[in-house]
Amino acid sequence: MSDPAAAETPLLDDSVKGCLDFKGRPVHRSSSGGWTSASFIIAVEVAERFAYYGISSNLITYLTGPLGLSTAAAAAQVNAWSGVATLLPLLGAFLADSFLGRYRTIILASLVYILGIGLLTLSATLPSVTTSGAPNADNVTLNTSSMLQYQVILFFFSLYLVAFGQGGHKPCVQAFGADQFDAEHPVECKAKSSFFNWWYFSIAAGILLTLLILNYIQENLSWVLGFAIPAIVMAVGLLVFVLGTMTYRFSVKGDEESPFVRIGRVFILAIRNRKIASSAIATEESLKQFKYVIYFFI
Repeated sequence: MSDPAAAETPLLDDSVKGCLDFKGRPVHRSSSGGWTSASFIIAVEVAERFAYYGISSNLITYLTGPLGLSTAAAAAQVNAWSGVATLLPLLGAFLADSFLGRYRTIILASLVYILGIGLLTLSATLPSVTTSGAPNADNVTLNTSSMLQYQVILFFFSLYLVAFGQGGHKPCVQAFGADQFDAEHPVECKAKSSFFNWWYFSIAAGILLTLLILNYIQENLSWVLGFAIPAIVMAVGLLVFVLGTMTYRFSVKGDEESPFVRIGRVFILAIRNRKIASSAIATEESLKQFKYVIYFFI
């Protein structure tokens, strides 16, 4: 006779160890993760890269054109923004690892992203020169200067919102995609390697599409349209990502502390104990010299 417990073993093996669904329940391999979930995540990453390079690739042209900055000033602003955007993933990784989790961080970063690009589009609608209703040249100059000032402030505020959104996306999306494959399962482990190949191929395709189409639209048709398209693409990408929520696997964190918290504690203790550390080093050196003197006389 067959053992009922043995007959139930395949059902137990269908669960994925260390993962839960979006409601906190154990997930089953047949109905979660894998390429179904990964396709939603790749879609939002392609949208994010399309939006990011749709702004950054032609940024100097916009700064030296409609905003009227010099080439040197525009290059300095682009370098500063790129540096901030490069460092902000450290903050995004800390928030995701210690507080929000990868899924919520991606959602929040996407909303900040869309807000930033939306305000960027709004800033592009402001006319660089306002002459309507100006009775004389002095008023023309005053209105033009005031409008440019508001436009520049809104533009850079929006631009750094995009940097914050990118800082939340970059450290989380790829890792969340990798969570959809079980490294202990032979089939899914192989699929995980293939996932990274398709990941980078999709990103490269999205960037190429941006450089071929969006730059032409911005330079030859309209900057407003050139900024609005990335906002729409990013909103569609977020919608696609949310549609896959019921299929995602959420990794269960252990009891260990976040590495960012441990690193921060090390720096805090080092600052607090810098005097103690110096005195301890001095005491240790004195002991070494004392031992050397005793050894010499013996």
